[in-house]
Amino acid sequence: MTQQFETFESSPLSSADRVADVAPVNIAQRFEYLIANTPAIIYSSVPSGDFKMTFVSENAARVLGYDPKEMVEDPNFWFDHIHPDDAPDIFSSLAMLFVEGERTYEYRFLTKDERYLWMHDSLRLIRDENNNPVEVIGSLTNITERKLMEEALQRTGEEQRNLIDKLKQAQEQLLQSEKMASIGQLAAGVAHEINNPVGFVSSNMKSLQTYVDQLLDVIVRQEALLSDDSLSEGLREQARQLSAGADLAYLKGDVVDLITESLDGLKRVKDIVQSLKDFSHVGESDWQMVDIRKGLESTITIANNELKYKTVIERQYGDLPLIRGLASQLNQVFMNLLVNAAHSIAERGTIRIRTECKDDWVYIQVEDTGCGIPPENLSRIFEPFFTTKPVGSGTGLGLSLSYGIVQKHGGRIEVQSEIGVGTRFTVCLPATQIKEKIRQDAG
Repeated sequence: MTQQFETFESSPLSSADRVADVAPVNIAQRFEYLIANTPAIIYSSVPSGDFKMTFVSENAARVLGYDPKEMVEDPNFWFDHIHPDDAPDIFSSLAMLFVEGERTYEYRFLTKDERYLWMHDSLRLIRDENNNPVEVIGSLTNITERKLMEEALQRTGEEQRNLIDKLKQAQEQLLQSEKMASIGQLAAGVAHEINNPVGFVSSNMKSLQTYVDQLLDVIVRQEALLSDDSLSEGLREQARQLSAGADLAYLKGDVVDLITESLDGLKRVKDIVQSLKDFSHVGESDWQMVDIRKGLESTITIANNELKYKTVIERQYGDLPLIRGLASQLNQVFMNLLVNAAHSIAERGTIRIRTECKDDWVYIQVEDTGCGIPPENLSRIFEPFFTTKPVGSGTGLGLSLSYGIVQKHGGRIEVQSEIGVGTRFTVCLPATQIKEKIRQDAG
């Protein structure tokens, strides 16, 4: 065969002379050789029924592992070896071959050793002089390597997109964390600034209370002296007129009430300041022993403006041990849960806070009587940026950050909700933690 090709190529005659001088059998052999050694599998099939193959080139054995004779003898060979997921699209569009005359497909084809190779199939319909379809000629090319490269590139693209999304989420979380840190620093600064005037006003009010008590005592003693019969009636009447003109009886009762209310108001301001300091824990970086009840109370005080107009807070505190953690971050979790609970209540409702310790776990439940969460949203509420609030009303990061904080503490958050009844979030924190675990989480 090689010598014949060399003779053919080295002939000095023109191409027309060379073809005319070569025996037909040699031309047929050359075509068979070319067809058998092209990268593509050349085949022909009948243009009806199951497109039974009538010819398959020898390189099918090299590419697919099948003997061409085996492929020709089985009337359903082509259909039976196309991947089940790819076959419907091919079969549904084959009729267009008779309209267009040509079709191309890419599909997976089962090999002899039970592998699927990606094949590019080009089909061409052959018609006779009367325009009747007589044969389909096809070429199958193995494109598996190309497909694998495309899939690898697609995976790389998806990984890059996922990485970009994660970076965006991390950036948003960082911004949120910085925002919370700034708020904490602001709260601590405000608390410090308020503490000074509150301190001296409170001290002054206590001194004033002492002075008023002394003055009232003097007035009482003077009234007792003025009732002495040895004094002239004119002097006693003058004293009675002075007392009546000053409404002394009313002043004695009201001045005490005013001072009591003022001292109570100062105490409330002082409690709020202390709550701000407890809530913020500015500069806290080390894990410490945390009082959950104290954290809840300081958070309720800070969030009071969100809560007082529409909710009643019911407390059911159990005995809890101190747990190791970052108080400011846990308070941020409580704040998110309380504010979300308040926002879920349209007019008036109740928020119940329960705590208990059981089986070395501390449980903090925040339950509301709000609108509830739709079932389709329950599985997504901890996703970053997912929110059911109107645009501009929420970032969708509150519960996501809370989820991360609780996980960092070795715990978990559970949620149960029913539309029109309410929602219950349960924060589960380990009462005892392994120091090594805490060290890793803190890092």
